[in-house]
Amino acid sequence: MKSNILGAVAALALAASAGTAFAKELRLSHQWSNKDVRHKVAQIVADEVKKADVDLDIKIFGSKSLFKPREQYKPLSRGQLDMTIFPLSYAGGQQPAYNLTLMPGLVKNHDHAARLNDSPFMDEIKQIMAKDDVMVLVDGYLAGGFVGKDKCITKPEDVKGLQTRAAGKAFEQMLAGAGASIASMASSEIYNAMQTGVLDAANTSSSSFVSYRIYEQAKCYTPAGDVALWFMYQPLLMNKSTFEGLNADQQKALLDASAKAEAYYLEEAKKQDAASVKVFKDAGVEIANMTQADFDAWRAIAKETSYKSFVEEVPNGQELLDKALAVE
Repeated sequence: MKSNILGAVAALALAASAGTAFAKELRLSHQWSNKDVRHKVAQIVADEVKKADVDLDIKIFGSKSLFKPREQYKPLSRGQLDMTIFPLSYAGGQQPAYNLTLMPGLVKNHDHAARLNDSPFMDEIKQIMAKDDVMVLVDGYLAGGFVGKDKCITKPEDVKGLQTRAAGKAFEQMLAGAGASIASMASSEIYNAMQTGVLDAANTSSSSFVSYRIYEQAKCYTPAGDVALWFMYQPLLMNKSTFEGLNADQQKALLDASAKAEAYYLEEAKKQDAASVKVFKDAGVEIANMTQADFDAWRAIAKETSYKSFVEEVPNGQELLDKALAVE
């Protein structure tokens, strides 16, 4: 009798484990607060996958609670992390080609960014990712601008002698070319650096300026307007092997959710710039607009610094740059 009971218990356990064989929890890491557009993109994916009821759960670890901002790509590529929303140029040290996804003056506006996402240029970037066992679920570019602690930053002369933060190597090279001193840090560290006098000026996305409350430390804000020098590719990435290890229903749910999140991301990215201006104005911060002449002056410096360095340092760099520039 006892052996029969044990046998029945074992059979039930086996049936239960078979029923949940594909049940899985994915860990998604990012550096932003839950008010930030990038968190909301992650949340849409998590919510839509949950609604699909395919035994798949996405647990979001925001506010750099799981990994430091710049240290997410390696664990993702090694399968120690499942998903991340990540400024790809942060991994430019591992894959120099990624520096092209934050190149001054390369992207003209949000619609142009969307065309870049669907181009041979981005196809090549994604092939490089695939070699690192990484894939893109949601494409997205965000625009950004400058803040000055004591003055406005619109043209190259304005940063001369200032301790300045920029995201990504290419912007650092351009700013150094304009005479700035460079302080490298994640956008989440700008507030404290400006508060303590480490930084005089900073450059990041409209969304980060708001979610990190940089308006509390700035005298002047130069937003992304008719001309935006700063566009940064910040996709939702996933470990490729982890994705391939999911069953067909789970993969479909994830891709469907990602398509919905991507449409939201593009529309919200367009709204972020205007929304940030209102937030800064309401906080009493002066607003300065970059002119086309200012933009052209920055781009001339970028061509002699960032573009030139990229072509020299990156195998097939000129070919990649040409592919990006070919997107109208």
